[in-house]
Formats: sequence, C-alpha cells, structure tokens
Amino acid sequence: MNPVVGAYVVDGRSGRLGIVMGHEGPYVQLRPYGGGREWDAEPGAVRHATPAERLSVATAYANARSRGEVP
Repeated sequence: MNPVVGAYVVDGRSGRLGIVMGHEGPYVQLRPYGGGREWDAEPGAVRHATPAERLSVATAYANARSRGEVP
C-alpha cells in the first residue's frame, strides 16, 4: 500500500495510528495524531484507519489536552 500524504493509517506492526507525512525510500513516514516524532513503516504493514479508529484517537488526544498532558 502506498497511501497519499495526509491519509490516516494504522501501522500493523506497532498498532499505532499515524498521519502519512511522506515517503522516504521504501518506507512510509508517519506522525502521531496531534504531532510528535515521526516513524517509518513498511508500506505492506499499513492500512487505512477506520472512522472509529480516527474518532478514538482524536477523542483520546482531546481528553489529554483537557487534562494538560499535551500542549
């Protein structure tokens, strides 16, 4: 799978949801929802995130912000 920049995907190896930031060599570069350090994922290990997964991570981020855990 070679997702477009800006797509929400799940890295099947780590289970983390990320936003596609680009492609470098054979890897897809992902950044966590809300920002943070990018990581490389193998294109064959990523899949598009479901609407429920996107909502879940957005809710977790909003809750963390309201508690002052993220800037």
